[in-house]
Amino acid sequence: MSNALAPLRHANFRRLALGRATNMLGNGVAPIALAFAVLRITGSVTELGLVVAARSLFNVVFLLFGGVVADRMPRRLVLVGSSALSAASQGSLAALVLTHHATIPLMLVLSACNGTFAAFALPASSALLPQTVPTEERRQANAINRMGANSAMIGGAALGGAVVAAAGPGWGLAIDAASFALSGLCFFRVRVRVAPLPDAADAAPPARRGMFRELHDGWREFVARRWVWVIVAAFGFLNAAFSGTVQVLGPTIADRSFGSGGWGLVLSTQTLGMLVGGVIGLRIRPQRLLLVGVSCMAAEALLPSGLALGMPVASLAVMNFLAGMAVEQFGIAWETSLQQEIPEERLARVYSYDALGSFLAIPLAQATIGPLSTAIGVHATLLGAAAVILACTVAMLAVHDVRALKVRAA
Repeated sequence: MSNALAPLRHANFRRLALGRATNMLGNGVAPIALAFAVLRITGSVTELGLVVAARSLFNVVFLLFGGVVADRMPRRLVLVGSSALSAASQGSLAALVLTHHATIPLMLVLSACNGTFAAFALPASSALLPQTVPTEERRQANAINRMGANSAMIGGAALGGAVVAAAGPGWGLAIDAASFALSGLCFFRVRVRVAPLPDAADAAPPARRGMFRELHDGWREFVARRWVWVIVAAFGFLNAAFSGTVQVLGPTIADRSFGSGGWGLVLSTQTLGMLVGGVIGLRIRPQRLLLVGVSCMAAEALLPSGLALGMPVASLAVMNFLAGMAVEQFGIAWETSLQQEIPEERLARVYSYDALGSFLAIPLAQATIGPLSTAIGVHATLLGAAAVILACTVAMLAVHDVRALKVRAA
């Protein structure tokens, strides 16, 4: 087996990657299904923004708690519990949509529940990966793990557009619920060692350490490295701009023009680009991996710009493919850098602070982009989002620590 595929020798890594890929298949379907379910009930871009924002808001609120739980408890059990509850919440939402009993208040509640359960899964899955492979194989493992997830997202986005167009959004939500259940079975089979604590000061039993002490320890690790908190702060603005564009304005524009099938195609091409980017990430080995990854984030401005210019579906798909290929380099660089620099026993908490800062402004952006686009126009809103993405990329590159961090030998 080639060195690039070496992580696949480890059964626990294969199970973790398969579980994530299964989950991401459903997650590729869910945004399209949810967006068109709301639009068919109300036709309101503002109410769509509120439903999407409810999930994001509760996800952000519980992220820190999720990070502490993932560092205290066996991470695979956290993933199993999160998957089971997510399957229940999405299954309930699917049933309501399929039986025509869905209302905006009920969708708000169930979206909030799904966001809460996902808050426990994100730090747990990210911190579990380093425990499934040797240190020298982490970069390859991150690339393969992301490639598997992105491959599933390709099928999920395309499937979501087709299912919504042919059978309705309720069946798309049902597929997402089933994917959570299957991924939970995969996570249940992961068996890893327990990370040893590095010194006596950190050796206190977890039950005797308070929640705020655990959060403080994670915060110290988070702010100790300038490149970490600078990138997270920049992504707070970057993700808000991109999320409002893709999850609210994008489906609205598609619904009035080229339809759900075309929008599913556009979203799936970005994931296809990420898959190709993962192959590139397996092949290239720059010493300044983080510098390369951050530079590539400028490509996220392509889709908002294309939508603003009224590009046809084919052009949007090509632009989104190129964006996905470039942005995947950042994902590999970011995860590899964190796993290299952050102690394993505090990694989940750092991931939770990362996610909190990166996602904090998303609910506000999703809830306000509808009224904003009404006030200043969709064209201006989309171009403004593209400008924010480019400005955030420049701000990250201006920091010396971002440009200077190197990949260390194992």
